[in-house]
Amino acid sequence: MSSFNHADGSPSPALDYEAPIEIESGANPSASVIWLHGLGADGSDFVPIVPELRLPASLPIRFIFPHARRMPVTWNNGYVMRAWYDIVSVDDDKRHADDAGVRASRDAVRAWIKQEQARGIAASRIIVAGFSQGGAIAYTTGMTHPEPLGGILALSTYIPAPTIVAEEGRTGSVSTPVFAAHGIEDAVVPLSLGERAAESARETGHPVQWRTYPMGHSVHPQEIADIGAWLVERLATH
Repeated sequence: MSSFNHADGSPSPALDYEAPIEIESGANPSASVIWLHGLGADGSDFVPIVPELRLPASLPIRFIFPHARRMPVTWNNGYVMRAWYDIVSVDDDKRHADDAGVRASRDAVRAWIKQEQARGIAASRIIVAGFSQGGAIAYTTGMTHPEPLGGILALSTYIPAPTIVAEEGRTGSVSTPVFAAHGIEDAVVPLSLGERAAESARETGHPVQWRTYPMGHSVHPQEIADIGAWLVERLATH
């Protein structure tokens, strides 16, 4: 469990979660990536991707891989699994997410952001990343954060609660760039949902790079290479 408290002594939302996995690509990291896993996975899911990004030694990054809490997921017949929020139901063109759960996970990510800032990493050098349900929280966090972040990395995902973004979006965060990627054969999160999320971010004012790959609900080797290049572009010159 995290032991982090806010400066005023109040407990951080991160206290409710298991301690994340941390990997540093080099000594004395100058940037951080908070990477959220998908529904039913855990923080270890994307750990193997770090060396595959082929980051230069001159850009040491701290990767933080949190674990979602276990909860019953209504859409999955109430099965208890790791989830960032409850999915009430699914149809062809939307996901019916539990707004309170989305906010709770967003607030936990904000707490991890504050931890990194307390360790000397500027907000402009912190990336929020995620795959599928984790990417949905990355979108929500980055688009409602009170200040610009280094970027939003949204993989095979969507915006789970558009009303939260509409009501809590911050003009100070619209300069946060987005790298959004999706599989053209994705049968879990339809391509149309990914397209809609990227367009929504673009309409809000975020600079968006949109990429598609010949895959289903997964990660493609070229996608990994493109992510690595985007991280270097975002963090090596800022």
